[in-house]
Amino acid sequence: MKNHNWKSNYLSTLQSEIDKIKDEGHYRVFNNIERKAGQFPKATRHSGNGQTEEIDVWCSNDYLGMSQNKNVISAMQSAAEKLGAGSGGTRNISGTTNFHIQLEKEIALLHKKERALAFNSGYSANESALKSIISAFDNCLVLSDELNHASLIEGIRTSKKEKAIYRHNDVKHLKDILKGVDFMRPKIIVLESVYSMEADFAPLEDIIQVAQDNGALIYLDEVHAVGLYGPNAAGVADQRGLAEHIDIINGTLAKAFGLAGGYIASTETIIDFVRSFSKGFIFTTSMCPAVAAGSLESIRQVKKSNEIRSTFFENVDFVKKELRSAGIPFLDSGSHIIPVLIGDSKLCKEISDFLLNEHQVYVQPINYPTVPKGTERIRITPTPCHDPESTEKFVDALKDAWFKFMPQLSKFENQFTNKTKAV
Repeated sequence: MKNHNWKSNYLSTLQSEIDKIKDEGHYRVFNNIERKAGQFPKATRHSGNGQTEEIDVWCSNDYLGMSQNKNVISAMQSAAEKLGAGSGGTRNISGTTNFHIQLEKEIALLHKKERALAFNSGYSANESALKSIISAFDNCLVLSDELNHASLIEGIRTSKKEKAIYRHNDVKHLKDILKGVDFMRPKIIVLESVYSMEADFAPLEDIIQVAQDNGALIYLDEVHAVGLYGPNAAGVADQRGLAEHIDIINGTLAKAFGLAGGYIASTETIIDFVRSFSKGFIFTTSMCPAVAAGSLESIRQVKKSNEIRSTFFENVDFVKKELRSAGIPFLDSGSHIIPVLIGDSKLCKEISDFLLNEHQVYVQPINYPTVPKGTERIRITPTPCHDPESTEKFVDALKDAWFKFMPQLSKFENQFTNKTKAV
């Protein structure tokens, strides 16, 4: 007689893996957070027992609060009323609307590229575009920064082409890898402009020179920079006047622009190739028309409003100033992201829970595999919506947590001494 409990073997294997990450402190807990439209960073926290409380959110990627913008919301409402909720299919099967077309034109204009292509997420844009582009070239060599995002890594991995990982932002190491490599061999350098966990910038000028000297294309992920940097809010390449030297730019609609979705911008040929060969694009239902309409309006609003970006960077500087005054060390490489290094996953979660439960301020712990083990952190993301009062409340709460957990934090202090720049 067959054992009718055979499925339990599968489930026990999966459960053991879940138990393992729980024991290590890497298990992810999703907080039920309901942001209040028009009142961000205020939000309502729903607890498991049915109770609610008001909190302040300090870890949102909605950098400019554009999800709260009345013009953006109105554009989405109008599109939904006009076309309905869903797109109805893939881009090839009834899923292309005028909103999608206009959005892609606006993105291409933003980055001064010939054409753009919209995806349902920045992750899928990276994974799908990279896999299809890299796979097209025989004997292609991919050169990837060691701290690249998971979506970039996955796109490179699934292409099954040779890859070389260079040390983070280490141009000399990149040059060393390329020594002796035939100039005519296909090559693609893959990197980010702003690294969201280290909060630092890529040395784009030097990377471009290396690419030109070695006949390599450049694929640049600007997801944490678009909408924030540059005269046209197009990112770091725009800020430094280097966009024309970047072959493929990846961006997101889900961070500074406040919506959902991702894209790539490049030449007519490259975009048409990805559109025609990327399975992750071809076989996916297109983004909802309302999201496309809202994204289109958000880009236009951000481009013409320097004030909101000025307020954003003023608030970032103010938070850093307050943290320094409070004696709380953090990584400061000049970007808008403020990581506070903890160094232990369980401790990181304890501090996050303490801030939320005792002070009603929410910063999510960033643990492995998002960051390497031993470099766990909380990541602070100020917005133009955080006023001085909420900032002072947050810094006081973090100061309370810092000194409460100081005996445990001191065990990890040495490994961060050279990285933190609080003073």
